[in-house]
Amino acid sequence: MDDINLDDIATELDTKATELRARIEDLTRPPEAGATIGFGKRIGDGTTQAIQQMADASTAESLQKTLNEVYAAQDRLEAGTYGRCVVCHEPIPTGRLEFRPWAATCVEHAA
Repeated sequence: MDDINLDDIATELDTKATELRARIEDLTRPPEAGATIGFGKRIGDGTTQAIQQMADASTAESLQKTLNEVYAAQDRLEAGTYGRCVVCHEPIPTGRLEFRPWAATCVEHAA
């Protein structure tokens, strides 16, 4: 963990949070006025749009989970506990934090 610059981590987490919020906003934007969505007997524009909206909702849900993890990492950074597993309190390997700066657990407790 000594190899990690906490200022760089804070910047990276801020950037990731901004990106995630923007993507979630795009995915959850209401349909344009007058747009029709529905499932019919035949696949058409309405069905395709409905399926896309269901996929977007699922993606937004996943992105929100990651955003919550980023917020939690920011809280740990502020509290001085960043880089320690929230389960066993041992240091999280530097490589894991470099790959996923919002990681809350060591590899052993990741599952």
